[in-house]
Amino acid sequence: MDRRSIIKNAGIAGVLAAGAAPAVHAQAATIRWRLASSFPKALDTIFGAADTFAKKVGEMSGGKFTITTHAGGELMPAFGVVDGVQNGTVEMAHTAPYYFFGKDETFALGCAIPFGLNSRQMTAWMYEGNGGKLMREFYAKYNIVNFPMGNTGAQMGGWYRKEIKSAKDIKGLKFRVGGFAGKVIERMGGVPQNIPGGEIYTALEKGTIDAAEWVGPYDDQKLGFGKVAPFYYYPGWWEGGPQLDLFVNDKAYAGLSAENKAIVEAAAAYAHTEMQAKYDAKNPAALKQLVGAKVKVLPFPKDVLDLAFKESMALYAEISAKNENWKKVYTDYANFRKDQNLWFRFTEARFDSFMQAQKL
Repeated sequence: MDRRSIIKNAGIAGVLAAGAAPAVHAQAATIRWRLASSFPKALDTIFGAADTFAKKVGEMSGGKFTITTHAGGELMPAFGVVDGVQNGTVEMAHTAPYYFFGKDETFALGCAIPFGLNSRQMTAWMYEGNGGKLMREFYAKYNIVNFPMGNTGAQMGGWYRKEIKSAKDIKGLKFRVGGFAGKVIERMGGVPQNIPGGEIYTALEKGTIDAAEWVGPYDDQKLGFGKVAPFYYYPGWWEGGPQLDLFVNDKAYAGLSAENKAIVEAAAAYAHTEMQAKYDAKNPAALKQLVGAKVKVLPFPKDVLDLAFKESMALYAEISAKNENWKKVYTDYANFRKDQNLWFRFTEARFDSFMQAQKL
């Protein structure tokens, strides 16, 4: 019950006489939660979203709701955060849902799939389409309440030791690629590799892998990939708009007051917007610097994209035939994507293509 309405209707004396004062005191008690991230602190944009979220929660609660943020590996392994939230080991986690497609492919739909939604379309599906409702129903199976909390925007297609001239060059390619996209790379004849970010440079340098994708210019530049793999391809067709999520343990969330639930939702939405803004602001300068350092920035050949698209659609049909969770969510996702592509073709795409052809 809202304290202000109680006071208005009954007055302070009535509240005290009714014994409501202890309840008010209990609501004001400090809450201390922990958030486990899947990311290292060095990624100030991605890990930074968790810090932004925690800061806003503290500000909006007047310091009564405090959240400490912990990098991947600090409290639990980077890919152990779903288990951590599900089991109540921590109250919250910040992660990329597609990391957990091994539990159920449906997790990937909450983040990004090859040739999926871009970042604006993903946000629209989550907030105004059925995405938020459908994913929340799915995550409930893991004792999770989810909130969108960040998006990188379309990512780059990775770093390659040798030039990719056609789809034939994908065959046998040892490619470090995150999660779900590896299924498509494998169908194209490539050899997906799952290597932590901190080990990618050495693997490229030694030739243990032939190529690797990470995020985009701002993050990639820090890792120095251009020194050992000079060909930088675009676009990251497997990550047109990867959404990061805040996962909250359902029992912990249920125990919050209505006010604190609203604070969590508002703070996550703020961090969601800020992450995208940071990437859009920081990537252009980083790309210019990479080009200045003689990195060769190239588009994927059309036949690579065509084959990747064909194999992606075939994969989704196969998963739909065996996974009811996926089928339910993907059917809605695909219908939303179809309408969004039609709309964007008449507006954003035409406007962007014209502007990008101008000398500014």
